[in-house]
Amino acid sequence: MLLGIKRIYEKTGIMEGKRILVDRLWPRGVRRSTANIDTWIRDVAPSNELRKWFMHDPKRWKSFKIKYKKELEANEYVRVLINKSKKEDIMLVYAASDKLHNNAVVLLSFLKERIRVEEAAERKMLKLKELEKQKRQKSAAQLNTMTYKPRSVYG
Repeated sequence: MLLGIKRIYEKTGIMEGKRILVDRLWPRGVRRSTANIDTWIRDVAPSNELRKWFMHDPKRWKSFKIKYKKELEANEYVRVLINKSKKEDIMLVYAASDKLHNNAVVLLSFLKERIRVEEAAERKMLKLKELEKQKRQKSAAQLNTMTYKPRSVYG
């Protein structure tokens, strides 16, 4: 499924899928009735402390990414977003004016990496199961081709 980011102030596209607001605060000047948001998951946004510290300052961007990813590692809503993204297209919506330095950019890359790792692990497990199945089939085939020769008791 597709996963992307978009500013809430931009026009809504036809093929965007579920629009999920990922900011801690509701965007200024946007009515809830006209926002075209399917879900608001504020708890996946950076903590208030981190958000206030960052203040969208590009000089703090590298540190912000590290700190926010650390928060995401322990965030239960990351799993919710990953599960949703496996079922349908998702557009992560944010309000920040800086399109390059905001929490949605970090969240998107974090989710894509997590999904990539999980899919690789799933492929590996499927491959291992297939190899196990082939071994069992080979063993069963070998057992079926063996013939039983009774040994004479009297030699």
